[in-house]
Amino acid sequence: MVSERGLQVLRAIVQDYVATHEPVGSRSIVERHAFGVSAATIRNDMALLEDEELIVAPHTSSGRVPTDKGYRVFVDHLAEVRPLSPAQRSAISSFLGGTGDLDDVLARTVRVLSQLTGQVAVVQYPSFANAHVTHVELVSLAPQRLLIILVTDTGRVSQRITPLAVPLEEEDVPVLRGRLAALITGLAVGVAAERVEALRVTADPAAPVIDAALVQVAHVLAEELEEFRQDRLVMAGAANLARRETDFRGSIYPLLEAIEEQVTLIRLMSEMVADSQGLAASIGRENEPWGLGEASIVTSEYETSGSMARVGVLGPTRMDYPSNLAAARAVARYLSRLLDEDETSR
Repeated sequence: MVSERGLQVLRAIVQDYVATHEPVGSRSIVERHAFGVSAATIRNDMALLEDEELIVAPHTSSGRVPTDKGYRVFVDHLAEVRPLSPAQRSAISSFLGGTGDLDDVLARTVRVLSQLTGQVAVVQYPSFANAHVTHVELVSLAPQRLLIILVTDTGRVSQRITPLAVPLEEEDVPVLRGRLAALITGLAVGVAAERVEALRVTADPAAPVIDAALVQVAHVLAEELEEFRQDRLVMAGAANLARRETDFRGSIYPLLEAIEEQVTLIRLMSEMVADSQGLAASIGRENEPWGLGEASIVTSEYETSGSMARVGVLGPTRMDYPSNLAAARAVARYLSRLLDEDETSR
């Protein structure tokens, strides 16, 4: 059982080690923090923390550094997540302000969060399980080229150019658009995907030109709708891992692989348990089942269209947890407001 002063000593060790990247000794704690006790007393507290496996000496006769368990206790005993500075809040507002589709907004979200934290920033797309198709548009770019635009009520927009096997007359494009709109507008994404796939499978290859074009466009829509249904992440700041490579005991390759493939991070984030404020942290060895025992991830929940998703940062266990949690929470709150305003205006 760690005493209250023991927790304060642990907090001082974590804060100083994160700031200096140097093992922390009792003398430096006395000099930097107003505990009002001697270095000998602090050494006794540190010995108890070491017995609890919360700190460890990396070298003989050195100071102490936090263990993964120590970081976990530190995060669990944060009295509060301090708010961001006015300059940081202004940066979020200016970076995320303005119009744009969901893809653009989430891309800007990870860029600003990576800049604020100096870590890899990650944001989940909201779940589209309950999304509905609100609009289908076709734009003729040439007799045998169409721009296909698909919009859902969650703000997701897909734009894709597709070639046509045979030329399509200009007056046929509105007819084709009307048939597609009648087929899927107002339907849930999953149902719409099933309908366009059924149309593609049962179509007559020898059908008239407009029907042949309908089948081709339906094939593209089926692919886009299926992508809408898949869990996706947007990330920024992968280069920060290389800059912080010395903070990792082993190779950063598993992290780079997880960033590239996404599946591991999606599974990890889906299993993180949030507190009453929507904040969550998964630290060091807690991530070993996903092959990421060298890393920590902190997240905050955001909401859009009644669906919850997460935004957060990924980095070494030696990270500034209070600041990173504060940044993730501030960005998540702004993102929720922005998406709510966008939904209200549609």
